[in-house]
Amino acid sequence: MFEGLQQRLGEIVRKVTGRGALSADDVDATLREVRLALLEADVNFKVARDFVARVRSAAVGQQVWKHLSPGHQVVKTVHEELVRLLGGEARELRVAPHRPSIILLVGLNGVGKTTTAAKLAGHLRRRGRAPLLVATDLQRPAAVTQLEVVGAQVGVPVFSAPGATDPVAVARAALARAESEGHDVVVVDSAGRQHVDEPLMAELSAMHAALAPQETLLVLDAMAGQDAVTSAEQFAARLPIDGLILTKLDGDARGGAALSVVSAIGRPILFVGVGERLDALEAFHPDRMASRILGMGDVLTLIERAQEATSAASAAETERKLRRAQFTLSDFLEQLRQVRQMGPLDQLLDMIPGFAKARQAGLTVDEKQLRRIEAMIQSMTPQERATPSIIDGSRRRRIARGSGVTVQEVNRLLKQFEEARRLLRHVDEHARGRGPLPFPPR
Repeated sequence: MFEGLQQRLGEIVRKVTGRGALSADDVDATLREVRLALLEADVNFKVARDFVARVRSAAVGQQVWKHLSPGHQVVKTVHEELVRLLGGEARELRVAPHRPSIILLVGLNGVGKTTTAAKLAGHLRRRGRAPLLVATDLQRPAAVTQLEVVGAQVGVPVFSAPGATDPVAVARAALARAESEGHDVVVVDSAGRQHVDEPLMAELSAMHAALAPQETLLVLDAMAGQDAVTSAEQFAARLPIDGLILTKLDGDARGGAALSVVSAIGRPILFVGVGERLDALEAFHPDRMASRILGMGDVLTLIERAQEATSAASAAETERKLRRAQFTLSDFLEQLRQVRQMGPLDQLLDMIPGFAKARQAGLTVDEKQLRRIEAMIQSMTPQERATPSIIDGSRRRRIARGSGVTVQEVNRLLKQFEEARRLLRHVDEHARGRGPLPFPPR
């Protein structure tokens, strides 16, 4: 989503850090470029103006143009103000100590609220909670059925009352069920409308009064731009909103909503949706997002995704096989699938510091190649995966036909895999004191 802004700010960062000294006029010119980049990203005019004013005030206070590395000081100040613009510090969900915690999700139709409810429940379940989903959207056709389907996919039960017309009564009955069955979190999917109107706000106000939720979270479509900010202001004027969830942050919008909405209503972003899969929900960290926007990567989130995609025992077994050169094509296929479970490849690589700059320089990422490799390995027999050396010419032609690739691509895969195993074998022998490294030490 922030690709355009990331590219513009990346150019500004490279320009300012490449100078040995900065004058006050240089700082002003740089901040004018930053302001223009924010406006082009659909950031609210007032938010962009105040942001640049704070950066300039901080720069003047530090007199960065007199500093030994003034360009890096400007970048540091911009990063700090971006973190502040995005909410400062990450905030976790509040939970009740002695009764089911109630999370009420509100928002307009079309923002992904029902899917987000399932994503959030799945997120809580993976962290040891016992959530219950509650279907109180009795207005939209098939809303209850949709929640039941996605709830089943994330392994979370859904409470519904067929034929009910009073959403408040449904929510109260669900709370009683949660208490009797030992659920410690109740996630309520409320009704929405195409636009904010009086009947919707009256229903949500009654729901809030009846449930007294620990968290009332507003779900916003990050691709809606300033319409999302307007919607947030309307909801916050009538409901005690505690936090925000932004959906579709992996989309191709300019990202202005994410940079404007916190300032607009003074509430933090708690989660962001980063894909269509039901596990594609991340806790929001302002400092990490600011680093991504500036092209500095996000190693911590990358590590967290990797930890969720594989167990410690699996990682240890893979390491053992790698060190002893016992790594087979079946193991490689399993690792490939785990990488793909972590999310789109370009999204993962953008979390590596410096990779965004390489992409801007023309480096492309072909995720289709991963699918071709997976198809080639799946076209092999178990014996061929375990012992690639038996794959002769006729077998290679069969594998190529079965996976829809050329024989040359099969040859390339087998050659690269064998070279990797040979390298790992040399590294392991060196670790055991049996020989030199296959490459010179640094």
